[in-house]
Amino acid sequence: MHDETRCVVPSPVSLDGFDSLTVPIYRASTIRYPDATAFASRFERDADSYVYGLYGTPTHRHLEFKISELHGGARTVLAPSGQAAITMTLLSILCHGDRILIPDATYGPVRDFAVNEARSLGIEAVFYDPMDLGALAGHLEHRTRLVWVESPGSITMEMQDMPRIAELAHNAGALLGCDNTWASPLNFRPLENGADIAVEALSKHFGGHSDILMGSVTVRDEELGRRLKAAFGRLGIGVSPDDCVLVLRGIETLAVRLARASSSALAIAEWLADHPLVDRVFYPPLPSDPGHAIWQRDFKGACGVFTFTVDSSVAGRIFAALDAFELLSIGASWGGTRSLIAPASVKSQRTAVPWTGADHLLRISLGMEHPDDIRADLERFFRALSAPDSSGGIAVGI
Repeated sequence: MHDETRCVVPSPVSLDGFDSLTVPIYRASTIRYPDATAFASRFERDADSYVYGLYGTPTHRHLEFKISELHGGARTVLAPSGQAAITMTLLSILCHGDRILIPDATYGPVRDFAVNEARSLGIEAVFYDPMDLGALAGHLEHRTRLVWVESPGSITMEMQDMPRIAELAHNAGALLGCDNTWASPLNFRPLENGADIAVEALSKHFGGHSDILMGSVTVRDEELGRRLKAAFGRLGIGVSPDDCVLVLRGIETLAVRLARASSSALAIAEWLADHPLVDRVFYPPLPSDPGHAIWQRDFKGACGVFTFTVDSSVAGRIFAALDAFELLSIGASWGGTRSLIAPASVKSQRTAVPWTGADHLLRISLGMEHPDDIRADLERFFRALSAPDSSGGIAVGI
């Protein structure tokens, strides 16, 4: 054998006796087949077999199976972001002439997709009041293929009655999908509460360190899972095995991080609820929250993300006061080890029911810092908010 050939032919290294605690990173575009017959029959093999790198390596399978196990689902498909997980699922299920029902408090980019891309494809997107089951039932008809749920709702934290919505959707012949990113399957299992589809933005709690983008779709029905996997493949949707390993690593500390973040969040939320400059706190674990009863009935726990509004007398000073933070960073996303805060406005994004509450909202995501340090940083913000020369507006959506 010539040296040029030796440079590219792999060495016969044995893995016998080697068993690492961590999942190895298998990077591959091409999958090598043992013979011509195996290559010719590659698309007739099991859905979990290895055909081409885009469709997954053993690293991908480890993550898919782990998420399916946590959700109690039949199959999981991965996507390059949480938004992609949602939009690709909708494109895989819905056709021209179909109707989808979406809660008015949905994640902003999902609304944008529904209003623009979905409607341009002839898919009717109807936004419904997440707190009005009667209104939702009134939108169900023979063309309704999918009902979407996000509980708690984005920014304003509306809690939806998942078992009841599942009953309504299934009686109408529709599937029920849920964005479960806020809770994660450790705190709420949509598939056990009637949903057919559970989506996670793995960029958030699962990854846990603000350094990856990935999403997952987990389903109860194996046939639906195979359909989604095939559709994702035809659409060219894939993720990096390196990112899969980062998510797998994050999962190992998921329970500990969620417990710490939710404990800090409850302490800070209770403190904010009594603060003279705070008008309202949106956080289902608080007994005063309108969704507390549903949260207490269906959820095992919470996370570190909630929203609050300040008194209207100082609301115009929010933007300038945000610059007073020394510990909390201003930024979108959440679920990492570092605490974040971001201003938001929802009035222009509500179409089913006009938003009549305060429209100067602040969403906070608590990380691993000590709650006393977070409280001290919030006090800096409130002192700046009280300063007479502070001024500023509110951003739309986060």
